[in-house]
Amino acid sequence: MTKRSNRVAIAIIGATAFTLAGCREETVDAAAFPDLQSCTDEATSAGLFSAQDCEEAFAQAETLHAESAPRYDSLEVCEEQHGAGACGSEAQATQGGSGGIFMPLLAGYLIGNMVSGRAGMSAGQPLYKTSDGRFTNAARSSTYSTNKGSAKLGTAQFTRPASTIGKTPMSRATASSRGGFGKFGGGRTGFGG
Repeated sequence: MTKRSNRVAIAIIGATAFTLAGCREETVDAAAFPDLQSCTDEATSAGLFSAQDCEEAFAQAETLHAESAPRYDSLEVCEEQHGAGACGSEAQATQGGSGGIFMPLLAGYLIGNMVSGRAGMSAGQPLYKTSDGRFTNAARSSTYSTNKGSAKLGTAQFTRPASTIGKTPMSRATASSRGGFGKFGGGRTGFGG
């Protein structure tokens, strides 16, 4: 009876380890760029992404920026969260929004190869400055020390963030109660060169 119990226990432990290994998030080759030109310049020399991948991911990041960037009720609150000179009006950013709502300026973007090893499947995410000089994505799921470099990132970093269009813009009190815009970041702290 003891031999059978030991075998069952070993089988359960083995199955648990296999299940846990299967729960790891898939990672993809990713890179951050301060602008489209930086990506296309590197695409021709490094080969991780094509110039077309850069353009498609940048267009996705711009679209997500217009739809999902944090919105604030004053320029002062926006600059408290993103730094001096890092904000503009919604009207300037979206060509049709309100002049009384403010958003951070696009400070770069993430590009990810969503199907490893196959070209043409890139995804983009906007990056914003935080008040401490780092960078974060629209969903606030990660904070990065720079807006340039490459790394392996989880596919969750490319999940479409919630829309902020038409939502009540954050006031100083709202931003403070949430701990600031970039404060919810995940474990990422930087990109390799």
